[in-house]
Amino acid sequence: MSEQPSIHVSDTEKRLLAGLAKIALVLRRQGWIEAGESGITPTQAQILALLWSRQSTGIGVSALAAELALTKATVSDSVSALVRKGLVQKEASAQDARAVNLRLTYKGEQAAAGSALWPETLLGTMAQLTPQEQACLLRGLVKIIRGLHEQGMIPAARMCVSCQFFQPNAYANSAQPHRCELVNASFGDRFLQIDCGYHALAPKPRQAEAWSTFVQMV
Repeated sequence: MSEQPSIHVSDTEKRLLAGLAKIALVLRRQGWIEAGESGITPTQAQILALLWSRQSTGIGVSALAAELALTKATVSDSVSALVRKGLVQKEASAQDARAVNLRLTYKGEQAAAGSALWPETLLGTMAQLTPQEQACLLRGLVKIIRGLHEQGMIPAARMCVSCQFFQPNAYANSAQPHRCELVNASFGDRFLQIDCGYHALAPKPRQAEAWSTFVQMV
């Protein structure tokens, strides 16, 4: 067997990874604490949060499983439990009468709002970052998420950088260099979308061109 090439990790990269691991630990711990208090498991909380962001269109079980990188069986079991609790409802798809879309009930919307994927302590620390630091962090997260998707580790995210409406660096040397064709507005890195409800996947060549322009920006 051929040896796998070694990956050089700098000291700075090690510290960044250690920091991300600590944040992940907080999220996992908080998820299980909230599960014990609310009777909603972390997986069910993820489903509620995703349905909350798709409330205008609904989403099917297969698409939900793909978005969360879970098996269809796991998602089906969790959805069934949420339906029994009166948090989720099923309805026929407007596009295909044979398909079923999932939506939150009013009770489900309240539960989704109260079981966000981040604890209040993390929200408080995020508020301590300056707008410039938030923009820099968000830009870095976009790169990490895209990299993980390219490796097949996570499903595609509905981010600006893969959207047909996104024009990176359309206004060079501006505080708001990017442009969204859909809303005809300019914006800066601080407003980059990670999960946009109006996302329209761009063709691969356009994605590659937009990404090349995006990463070249300082």
